[in-house]
Parts: sequence; C-alpha cells; structure tokens
Amino acid sequence: MLFRRRTRRPAAPPPLPLSVVREASAEQLQAAFSGPPEEAARWIAAAARAGMTEGQILYGQILLEGRGVAEDRAAALGWFQVAAQAGDLKGLTMVGRCHEMGWGTPVDLPRAAALYREAAEKGFGWAQYNLATLLARGAGVAEDRAEALRWFRRAAEGGHAKSMTVLGTWMEQGWETPRDVAAAHALYARAAELGDFRAQYNMGSLAAEAGRAEEALSWFRRAAGAGSPGFLGKMARALATRPEPQLRAFGETLLAELIRKAGPAA
Repeated sequence: MLFRRRTRRPAAPPPLPLSVVREASAEQLQAAFSGPPEEAARWIAAAARAGMTEGQILYGQILLEGRGVAEDRAAALGWFQVAAQAGDLKGLTMVGRCHEMGWGTPVDLPRAAALYREAAEKGFGWAQYNLATLLARGAGVAEDRAEALRWFRRAAEGGHAKSMTVLGTWMEQGWETPRDVAAAHALYARAAELGDFRAQYNMGSLAAEAGRAEEALSWFRRAAGAGSPGFLGKMARALATRPEPQLRAFGETLLAELIRKAGPAA
C-alpha cells in the first residue's frame, strides 16, 4: 500500500443485528459467514453461543480454517460436538471428519466410520458419501465395495451431487455393477448442474470427444471456477495437451495462473 487515506472510512454494517441473532435463518448465517473474515467470526460466534446449531457448525469451520480468528482445531471439534449433541447430522458428520483427518484429535478411522454410519443411516448425504469412501478404501472398516456402492447410490438418490459423480464413474467402469454408460453420463449431467466440479469436467470431456469444443470450454470454465487446487492442476495439464486450440489455450492460461499464485519455488 503506497499511502493511507486521512479520512476515516465508515465501518461496514454488521452482517447480523444483535437483536435478531437468535432468529437468524441458516441463509442469513451463511451470508454472514461469507462476509469479511473478522466480522464473520464475531457474528457467527455470537450465533454459536446463542445455541444455534448452524452457527456452531459455521464457527467450527471458521476455527478450523483460521478465518478471521486464530486457527484452533481442538476448539473447532468442540463446537462440532456441541452441534452433534443437539442432534444435528451435519455436526455429527463433522465430528467424524475430525476423527478421520486428525483435526483437533488423533486420527481414529474406526471412530470416524462409526460416526458417519450413524448420520448416514439417518439420511445425511455427506455422511453416506464419507462412509462409502471409507468402505471402498477399507479405511477403518473392512473393505466392502458392494456396500460402498449402495451408500453412494443412496446418497445420489437423495440429491448429493458428489455421490452422483462417483456413482456415475462406477457405472461407467462397471465396478460392482453392470456397466451402463448412458446412465453414468446422465448422472454426470445432473451432478454438473448441481455444481460438482468433477462432473463438470466430465461433461466437458464428453463434449470435447463429441467434437463440441465450445460446449466443452464452457464446462471446463465452470469446473475451473469451483475446483480444488490439486484438481485444477491436473485439469490444466490435461487441457494444455488437447488438440483443440481453444481448449489448449485455456489449459495453458489456467496452468500459468496456478503457477503465478503458487509463487516462486522454495
């Protein structure tokens, strides 16, 4: 910054007035969560302490990531546990995630699997997906790909986009189920419209293979807008070798941008 303004800028209004913290909807809390980190942390913390389970989960995420506050994974786990004890399935699943990843607690895959199963059996899509992933890997539980497929299917049928993509892959490859390419592609299409970046990439690949380069580029752009850093690197390198000029150019541009953001090598 080259200079400071002498005039004081007015403070931005808080995302949630104190008088309505207890009555705030999940959408209002999400809007607060998306605001400036320090303000978001202050107001989401108020909602969490007021006993709102959505606020408790969001505040746990804030502490987990260190967004506007010091990172404190043990405290994050504590808030997820509070929400879980109140019967919130998202909170229960996040406690499982902490045990799986070692966030604020030692890694305990059997405990994670048990928590996922508890929430999965009550119909929570992310828990069903996480349990299926552990079953497919044999992590914390005996490997059981047939049961994994059942949980991916249940989650997909409940509208869980990422499970739709995984289920599509299993159907396309014929893993634990008869191969059904048309059904797989239909699942990719549904998941892509719901915002899953891997499904969007799959739709772009299918369009490119069919010679529809402009449609493919549109899907790849959507995938790039939502993808994780690791996924984006793989996508950029794959597209940079495509024969279609516009797809190759997009891959090269994306790769250059990722390199720029990563900065000089240590």
